Amino acid sequence: MFGNYLIGLREGLEAGLVVCILVAYLVKTDRRDALKPVWAGIGVACGVSLAFGAALEFGSQELTFEAQELLGGTLSIVAVCLVTWMVFWMRRTARQLRAELHGRLDAALRMGTGALVATAFLAVGREGLETALFVWASVRAAADTAGSSAPLAGVLLGIATAVLLSWLFYRGALRIDLARFFTWTGGMLVVVAAGVLAYGVHDLQEARFLGGLAEKAFDISAAVPPDSWYGTLLKGVFNFQPNPTVLQVTVWALYLVPALTLFLTPVGFGRSVRGGEEQKATDEQAGSGGDGARGGDGAVADGERVRDGARRAGGRTVGDEG
Repeated sequence: MFGNYLIGLREGLEAGLVVCILVAYLVKTDRRDALKPVWAGIGVACGVSLAFGAALEFGSQELTFEAQELLGGTLSIVAVCLVTWMVFWMRRTARQLRAELHGRLDAALRMGTGALVATAFLAVGREGLETALFVWASVRAAADTAGSSAPLAGVLLGIATAVLLSWLFYRGALRIDLARFFTWTGGMLVVVAAGVLAYGVHDLQEARFLGGLAEKAFDISAAVPPDSWYGTLLKGVFNFQPNPTVLQVTVWALYLVPALTLFLTPVGFGRSVRGGEEQKATDEQAGSGGDGARGGDGAVADGERVRDGARRAGGRTVGDEG
């Protein structure tokens, strides 16, 4: 349940941060008339995401067992690819998130109501669709062993927590170190994604798309029964399986070790050590110049400006650097 709670919290807070930036910017620029189209776009994005999740859940029930396993395994792998890309993307580009959204809103304001709806829909919809796919894959993997509604309850509880935190964040009642938050939750999501990937491989083996189903890497079912409280806990947090195949363990290790190493390294994904040091020096210089960026990935600066700007409703523009 904890792993699914983490997914709902992390993904929900990312979407909540986007909503805070959009709404606060319009409030600070005294364009409250544009709030309705923006909320409409956000509502449509949430509806499409829910419909996508429902289509995955109920549509797959009409398929044969092997077709279900093939679909589930394929979508699990796609979900892992998307969430991995999202985690690294958020870490690299959080500094420009505020400016990017502000630029899109400025262009949409000039184009009219339809553009505002589309801007809000695209900004939130991408997060929603990625979340729906990854949540479906993770809940499906956990529910098969847990045999209860706990995985889905964990996701919903995480989303509810994210909504509450986003509201408190917008109102200025809560300070969050977003750099640290996204680093820790991003690392834990990589671990969760490794489990989902291994489960997806198992699905493909059961669908007879991949071989090696009978080749077990180990079997500790007697020591860690899947229906025990600790077996359920390990399953819920890490998607742990007491009798994985050799291929599952191999894929799990080949994904987790390099992905987690790249994510946790100070250099960041796709950067050289020298480039990372130069970027760090640039960030420190910019921070001393008064732009408010603090270390890491700059998400703190964006978040604090949204919070401070929202708290001073009616004042100057959020993120106004002049």
